Amino acid sequence: MDLWKKINDDLKEAMKQKDKYRLEALRAIKSELLLLKTAEGATGEIDEATALKTLQKMVKQRKESADLYKSKGREDLAEQELMQAKYIEEYLPKPLTDEELEAAIKEIITEVGAQTIRDMGKVMAVATKRFAGRADNKKVSQIVKSLLS
Repeated sequence: MDLWKKINDDLKEAMKQKDKYRLEALRAIKSELLLLKTAEGATGEIDEATALKTLQKMVKQRKESADLYKSKGREDLAEQELMQAKYIEEYLPKPLTDEELEAAIKEIITEVGAQTIRDMGKVMAVATKRFAGRADNKKVSQIVKSLLS
């Protein structure tokens, strides 16, 4: 897996540079991917879609933790979580802009022939696959609702 090699190389580089936050983030990524590889019923390989989904989940968890820490007045811990999220995001594909996302969703609506909000499921099924790792499903859902209303 290409991602696996890149993470290992970056991990070595972070160790050499003594970059504490990057090192923590890379170790967390490696740990999550290793758990996926060795999970019961796993084949020992991870496809790219699964890896991207895992990285997105990790970023989301760190941002939610940072919000929680901020609400409790722990800015120091929030900063650590946000730094890790930033380093994990480096391994995700470049996210689509709002304009690109809306244009792509309009295209999908035309493809599937969606007319009303009842057709939202059809649009979301295609959009979820097409935008994997490049757009937040919550944002996609909001745009689809506004376009079909």
